Amino acid sequence: MASRGFAGPPPQRPPPPPPQAWVWPGKMLAMGALAGFWVLGLLTYGYLSWGQGLEEEEDGLLRAQTGERPEHSVTASSQPHLIFILADDQGFRDVGYHGSEIKTPTLDKLAAEGVKLENYYVQPICTPSRSQFITGKYQIHTGLQHSIIRPTQPNCLPLDNATLPQKLKEVGYSTHMVGKWHLGFYRKECMPTKRGFDTFFGSLLGSGDYYTHYKCDSPGMCGYDLYENENAAWDYDNGIYSTQMYTQRVQQILASHDPKRPIFLYIAYQAVHSPLQAPGRYFEHYRSIININRRRYAAMLSCLDEAINNVTLALKMYGFYNNSIIIYSSDNGGQPTAGGSNWPLRGSKGTYWEGGIRAVGFVHSPLLKNKGTVCKELVHITDWYPTLISLAEGQIDEDIQLDGYDVWETISEGLRSPRVDILHNIDPIYTKAKNGSWAAGYGIWNTAISAIRVQHWKLLTGNPGYSDWVPPQSFSNLGPNRWHNERITLSTGKSVWLFNITADPYERVDLSNRYPGVVKQLLRRLSQFNKTAVPVRYPPKDPRSNPRLNGGVWGPWYKEENKKQKPRKSKTEKKQKKSKTKKKRPKSGSFPKCRSGVTRG
Repeated sequence: MASRGFAGPPPQRPPPPPPQAWVWPGKMLAMGALAGFWVLGLLTYGYLSWGQGLEEEEDGLLRAQTGERPEHSVTASSQPHLIFILADDQGFRDVGYHGSEIKTPTLDKLAAEGVKLENYYVQPICTPSRSQFITGKYQIHTGLQHSIIRPTQPNCLPLDNATLPQKLKEVGYSTHMVGKWHLGFYRKECMPTKRGFDTFFGSLLGSGDYYTHYKCDSPGMCGYDLYENENAAWDYDNGIYSTQMYTQRVQQILASHDPKRPIFLYIAYQAVHSPLQAPGRYFEHYRSIININRRRYAAMLSCLDEAINNVTLALKMYGFYNNSIIIYSSDNGGQPTAGGSNWPLRGSKGTYWEGGIRAVGFVHSPLLKNKGTVCKELVHITDWYPTLISLAEGQIDEDIQLDGYDVWETISEGLRSPRVDILHNIDPIYTKAKNGSWAAGYGIWNTAISAIRVQHWKLLTGNPGYSDWVPPQSFSNLGPNRWHNERITLSTGKSVWLFNITADPYERVDLSNRYPGVVKQLLRRLSQFNKTAVPVRYPPKDPRSNPRLNGGVWGPWYKEENKKQKPRKSKTEKKQKKSKTKKKRPKSGSFPKCRSGVTRG
């Protein structure tokens, strides 16, 4: 919160002059002494309460700007308001309190006043992290073990999984999602409003232009990707930068909701995923950054930081803050070629090295018992599902096998985490990877793409991905620059690595040859996990997904199948619906290109 440059309340008006024309000297001295004590008392009170006064003044300014009246007394529900903010592709280094040159004052302040999660893990790419957050299950238990859900695939989060918003609705929560979905949309049943959200405003795909909201998946496969609930949000095609547009929607939701009723807000910002685009004014503080991709990325992150400040102010202004829990997380590590940095961790987005899966994360809440602390206990993105349901006073069915744990006492009170291991993934599509073999796995496990953490030990098998340690700005504007990298050439045929992550968080010392017994134990644990895995869902692309066949919009296309199954329904009604969808199709019939790397003023 910006300082106003003073340490007390505004100057007080002097008392009016007495009606008498004259006063005898002794009385004047007495009145002067009393006035002195009065002024001293005001100054003392002002000094002791200056911080509170500044917060109240800033909130008052915001109310004045929006024309809203302050919420004075709100009878809080025993169920807290749950605010989950997910950043996209933010690197481990890319927050002020991790030593970044990028300024993130809001994130730094919220984290400092809350609990920083410094042993917190997610998945290395978008869809898996989002699916694990919303189901509390590992990828191997939802069939999403391989890659992401592509725009053209007839695939989505399995419909038989009870989602977090569905469970929260059962106990009276109003549920809203703003931002990036990326959990599939080929059928209407896959859409966010069918998976537990009362409202949805955002994009269905993994990326797109921040201003036009168009996405080209391949030549001739381009479409509009901005939705309000289950319909294309053509009315919002006004060239507004998505970070700011999503924040405005969050403010509108909070302004119209009764703070006496519990709310779940899932805010999944598009930032700071490529394409690297940001409003021009955010570049002002980063002219010293030579690498243009890093400079653009820094501007995007500054805009995101400001957006989260505005969300926090809205929570305070509309009476939610005192009974709210704010959770902040990145969905995976940063991509150095796109401006991100995970230094000093090894690897990047898309890899199972620490740089791909150890994330920026913290919890901020007046309800925390131990504020201003650092949690080094093991926490995983699947843990939010049971933790939030428990906080909401909800119930988890006994027959649902979750992979997450309730970690609230770990975060709030500093107790030991109930979690002792994390299955980072088992991807059976890579079982024939050239570096994987049964021999390397001691006959226990075919060392393909898999990774696991058990207490201090981490085992990687197969080809874990790009394995350099990449300092910030080490990439040139034209492409990767190896001058400042510590490039590691993976040995031919090598497919097993073992690290003590507590002692060696940067994964510099491979201990697999020194501790073969530990390697075997972790291979057996992988084998046990694999017995519970479901088949992979990764279908080939469907040509019916082309937006040209769907009114110029990325959206559900499987409805054509449904029409064949239900031929008795009125065709005229369906034609009318289709014409409504096409009503605002671009006049030219062609779509603007996604402008990668374009800045806007």
